[in-house]
Amino acid sequence: MEGSTHGPASFMTQANALLRKNITFQKRNLKTNLGLVAFPFFLCLLIFLIQTLINNELDKASNKCGCACVDRNGDGTCEEVCGIEYSSLDQVGTCPIPHPPEWPALLQVPRPEYRAVRTDDSFASADLPNESCRRTGSCPATIMFTGGNQSLGESLTANFFSGGFSPNTSDVLNAFANIPLGSDTYTELTNFIEPALLSSHPMYNVQPECTPNSTFYVPITIGSTTFRQGARFCNNLIVSSFSHFLTAYDFINTNEKNFNVSIWYNSTYQNATANSALGLLRVPRSLNMLSNAYLQFFRGSAVKVLLEFVKEMPKPGTKVTLDFSSILGALFFTWVVLQLFPVILTSLVYEKQRNLRIMMKMHGLGDGPYWMISYAYFLVLSLVYMTCFVVFGSLIGLKFFTLNSYSIQIVFYFIYINLQIALAFLLATMFSNVKTATVVGQICVFSSGLLGAFLLQPFVQDTSFPRGWTVVMELFPGFSLYRGLYEFAQYSRIGSSMGYDGMKWKDLSDKTNGMREVLIIMFVEWLLVLPVAYYFDQVVSSGSGVRKSPLFFLQKFQKKHMQSFQRRLSFQRQGSKVFVQMEKPDVSQEREKVEQLLLESNTSHAVICDNLKKVYPGRDGNPEKLAVRGLSLALPRGECFGMLGPNGAGKTSFISMMTGLTMPTSGTAYVQGLDIRTNMDKIYTNMGVCPQHDLLWEVLTGREHLLFYGRLKNLKGAALTQSRLLQAVKDSLKSVNLFNGGVGDKQAGKYSGGMKRRLSVAISLIGDPKVVYMDEPSTGLDPASRNNLWTVLKRAKKGRAIILTTHSMEEAEFLCDRLGIFVDGGFQCIGNPNELKGRYGGSYVFTMTTDANQEEEVGKLVRRFSPNANRIYHISGTQKFELPKQEVRIADVFQAVEKAKSMLTIYAWGLADTTLEDVFIKVARTAQSFNTLS
Repeated sequence: MEGSTHGPASFMTQANALLRKNITFQKRNLKTNLGLVAFPFFLCLLIFLIQTLINNELDKASNKCGCACVDRNGDGTCEEVCGIEYSSLDQVGTCPIPHPPEWPALLQVPRPEYRAVRTDDSFASADLPNESCRRTGSCPATIMFTGGNQSLGESLTANFFSGGFSPNTSDVLNAFANIPLGSDTYTELTNFIEPALLSSHPMYNVQPECTPNSTFYVPITIGSTTFRQGARFCNNLIVSSFSHFLTAYDFINTNEKNFNVSIWYNSTYQNATANSALGLLRVPRSLNMLSNAYLQFFRGSAVKVLLEFVKEMPKPGTKVTLDFSSILGALFFTWVVLQLFPVILTSLVYEKQRNLRIMMKMHGLGDGPYWMISYAYFLVLSLVYMTCFVVFGSLIGLKFFTLNSYSIQIVFYFIYINLQIALAFLLATMFSNVKTATVVGQICVFSSGLLGAFLLQPFVQDTSFPRGWTVVMELFPGFSLYRGLYEFAQYSRIGSSMGYDGMKWKDLSDKTNGMREVLIIMFVEWLLVLPVAYYFDQVVSSGSGVRKSPLFFLQKFQKKHMQSFQRRLSFQRQGSKVFVQMEKPDVSQEREKVEQLLLESNTSHAVICDNLKKVYPGRDGNPEKLAVRGLSLALPRGECFGMLGPNGAGKTSFISMMTGLTMPTSGTAYVQGLDIRTNMDKIYTNMGVCPQHDLLWEVLTGREHLLFYGRLKNLKGAALTQSRLLQAVKDSLKSVNLFNGGVGDKQAGKYSGGMKRRLSVAISLIGDPKVVYMDEPSTGLDPASRNNLWTVLKRAKKGRAIILTTHSMEEAEFLCDRLGIFVDGGFQCIGNPNELKGRYGGSYVFTMTTDANQEEEVGKLVRRFSPNANRIYHISGTQKFELPKQEVRIADVFQAVEKAKSMLTIYAWGLADTTLEDVFIKVARTAQSFNTLS
């Protein structure tokens, strides 16, 4: 196979061409890109403004720590003093607390309706009460214990409880140090206030039996206010890590010399309104009970470690603030990140819908460079977008960004945007319309955020919901994004309120933190989705060329040159015999020529079509459409072959098969010795196409189009220079009259229809392709531009084969070395223009206009010099006759008309040879009439 002097473009050359085109395209869309980047900026700014306005309201004096005017010296002058003792309950949270209050250490007791009872599947049903006690609220709490020495365990648990209790209201904390006091109230994030002592729920003295008159009141003083908290001491047994139990002990191998115990505590009520890993636990009393029981058993009843109280660390004065970025971040920022998805998706589908993807493939762009550059292009765009997002949020001080580790954020966003790009490539294979893709993309954006907030988040916060099912839900990429942002929001919210940093890498080991599993899920999905997207692009996607076999990756590469043409299927040869009986001799001769060429190992013919057939399946009850009927054609280099035919004859279907837009139903064709069914990627490197409809980027200039396609054709190879590329582009623009006046530097979207056609022709010829397909290239051109274009194409024939479809007979005669009239999917005749006119137009056309009453005399006159003349037209004295050339001498016609002038009133007359248009009309009508009858 002969190639261009510069050879096919390498992988990196193609990648460089596409990258330059994409960068130029991006510059033209600067306003759109700025609007895209501004979206997260305005959203972050909006959150910041709302947060500032609300925090300013919260920072008013009525919400700050209370103050009072106090006469400290007794001299009648007062001094303003602020503190917790002068504050209302609404102001207490902002006050400094240098000496936090001391609270009794409590056990976490399950509420009566949730305490353990006997059930059929209980592992200790014999030791538990019947479930009927739940109806009366009399179920005791239960403690479980086990260990290697059961008798020791029973002895130790017997020492958990004191024998009696006399409340001393003057020293409440010391009195409570001697008993295991419990509560079923919720805990708080801090221990400045113990909710068990300020709620309506009772507190419980955990002991084997209730004591008479066990209810009394304890004075609790907070600031300047004293509360009377009721305490009721009831019978309770004991509990574990399950929600129905209080606690559980495993004494393992404990003995007098070895204290080795595991304790399971009840965390059911542990800060249920926030992330449970960050709440307080009521566990000190459980440890103290066990320690005292051990000491008393082995060292006597007098030995005891008193746990008088627990207290919080001192607290500085604070302000009441709300961090809206943490409260709303999971939902709003999900929308921000996902906003890139429809942008990438529609960009990919746009190239398919406008056939720009296949246009690039036709000019030599391989799938490898396309995927690499397109992926890298979208990745860089996403990285810029996400960087601006994080930087904007950090600069305006949103805690969502500033508190959480930036390294975790970088890893999370990087993995997700890669997954998002891969998903866009996958979904793009299923769409061919930009509007549909846009709607689906936006639905994915908003549904992911809303479903994440109102479906996923409640399940994540519900500790009883199985963790495995949460992981299953996070397999949906939108949910995994939401879960990661939710974790960032939770850590920044807690960190902001508690005064410490948000999420760090060490926090990923926390079992309640879902970030680690989300990172793993997204990374694995990215690695899986990307190859699946490439596979579907090759075997499913429409708009990117002929679909490959589902097992294309198992097929071996075929050689570049024709191999063993003798392997033609027998049904093809049998099919050709059927056509021989119906075809004209010139068409049959062309078919025989093709069969002979297929038997040769080498040939100088650039294009060989062997019994090519295309059938479109029937739809909506319509029968199947036979567009191309067993076409055979051999086209040598240096020849321009013209295809003439009425609309709908099948010319564009033939061009589509030859350029890889559609796959032949049967038969095949060889271009430069390569089979169009299996080697289109190699054929594209030496092929040029001017499609019927202009396939151009509206925002790129004519020069930029030619530079891009010139690079794809390797016009800047190792032996060539950048100046050679620029000169080739300049020459191309001049040849199609797009150079003067700066026309070549205008955007293609501003071109007229004729200018776009001329640019499409220049693109098809750039890079010296050896085979060029032109589908009605002169459509829409003015006469001057058309004649100029014909001159360009006339010169371009040298060394290359051109297949041209046209409706202009003048264009066909001027450009084409051979013509084929194509009707109803098949050739009716093949030959050069003169041969066709001689074969199908062997007559003159005689026209004469006289008075209407002299028509009969005119007919007699014509038959005197042409007995077999055939009248083909007459109206109001004007008549046309076909005169067989073999029985007419032009001199005799002129002589007869001169004599008739004395007898007839002749207004006008003429004698013309048959035109190509006459031949076309005659052949087309004959073929259509025959096909209609058949």
